[in-house]
Amino acid sequence: MQQLVSFIEKHKFVLLFILLEVLAFLFTIQSKSYHKSQFINSANSITGGLFKNYNSFFTFTSLKSENDRLHLENTLLRNALDVKSDEVVSLQKDSTSQKYTYIAAKIIRNSYAHRNNVLTIDKGSKDGLTIDMGVVNSESIIGIVNNVSENYATALSILNEKCNINARLKNSSYFGSLGWDGKNHKIAQLYDIQRQAPLKIGDTIVSGSRSMLFPDGIEIGTVSSFEADSKKYKNIQIRLATDMSNVGHVYVVKNRDKNEIKQLEKNND
Repeated sequence: MQQLVSFIEKHKFVLLFILLEVLAFLFTIQSKSYHKSQFINSANSITGGLFKNYNSFFTFTSLKSENDRLHLENTLLRNALDVKSDEVVSLQKDSTSQKYTYIAAKIIRNSYAHRNNVLTIDKGSKDGLTIDMGVVNSESIIGIVNNVSENYATALSILNEKCNINARLKNSSYFGSLGWDGKNHKIAQLYDIQRQAPLKIGDTIVSGSRSMLFPDGIEIGTVSSFEADSKKYKNIQIRLATDMSNVGHVYVVKNRDKNEIKQLEKNND
């Protein structure tokens, strides 16, 4: 209290000047309608800017939870669409159909600069994950689950020389195998495409129907270059649809008929 009194005593003339300036300013605003309206407009502009920045800050901090919510909704929609598709197929009695469900997950560790890159996912066996499940995002194929614990799983990235994926030309039934040469994280390679296939730059490459890990027709990338002679295609380069250095939310794909198909094929060996 003594310090406050000392401060006022020391700066009394400055404080008196400020007080008189404020009073004069208020009297001017009250007596002149133009000045009053300008003051209100200025005050509204300032407070509006403050509230806008406040709202922008909290909108930014809530993006994570909003993204998680949208990811969950997308998972539900994918599963709902799959059910509807299965209902239509069953009416047509198409016994070759494969049925898939999707489990929402997030990549918590991602490598893309090595020869054999691996992803770590925040879902595990308690969430229904097993090995040999496909991993996709909203754009493309990401990888294949290779190890599972109770709460987590790892997946071979599409940027892994051990990850081979059945792939085909979108506009035809010609298929081959997608691999990676370890050089560029944006480019993969397509092998074993027959020479009679109508291949050209810009063609879209999608997952093939021979895979039990992914639904047929999921985009992988586009043909960026290739070589050809009279016998075969060579060095088919595929520009990936997904930037593998920037992946977050994913969906783990469960083929509900996979074990049945494997057992059936095993009985024929």
